[in-house]
Amino acid sequence: MPVRKKNTVKTTKRKVGRPTRYKAEYATQALKLTILGATDIEMADFFGVVESTINLWKLKHKEFSESIKKGKIEADANVASSLYKKAIGFKHPDTKVFLHDGKPVKVPVEKHYAPDSTAAIFWLKNRQPEKWRDTKNIDHTTGGEKMNLSREERDAEIQELIKKHNESES
Repeated sequence: MPVRKKNTVKTTKRKVGRPTRYKAEYATQALKLTILGATDIEMADFFGVVESTINLWKLKHKEFSESIKKGKIEADANVASSLYKKAIGFKHPDTKVFLHDGKPVKVPVEKHYAPDSTAAIFWLKNRQPEKWRDTKNIDHTTGGEKMNLSREERDAEIQELIKKHNESES
């Protein structure tokens, strides 16, 4: 009986599905887009994919995910810094142009911006909401206990209070 040779051809497992459109340079582009305030949907449109693909890239490509996180942190920090400056007031160098003897003359000046109370209120309400929010929830009647009354029980309580009030006025 003849001896058969073993099959020496290597078989490799082929990946199923469509190949990814992700490219390494997308991480840098995502960083720049998020600094400009782009959402995931807007990034998907920019890269020519759907939002779920952006989410998949975040999971599969750490550098892409980190770029997006870093960009969002930087954008938020820029907005917070600008809001804070507006809340407390700020100044910056500027140039005024005047006509002197018919010729334009540039004069350096410092422009001042007064504090903006709306920005200050917004800052405080978001940084310290317990101290600065418009309404405070103070329970004057139950000592902090929650009262779960049915509609009928509540109506009966109201009627009882009205009756006591009317009796005290008589």
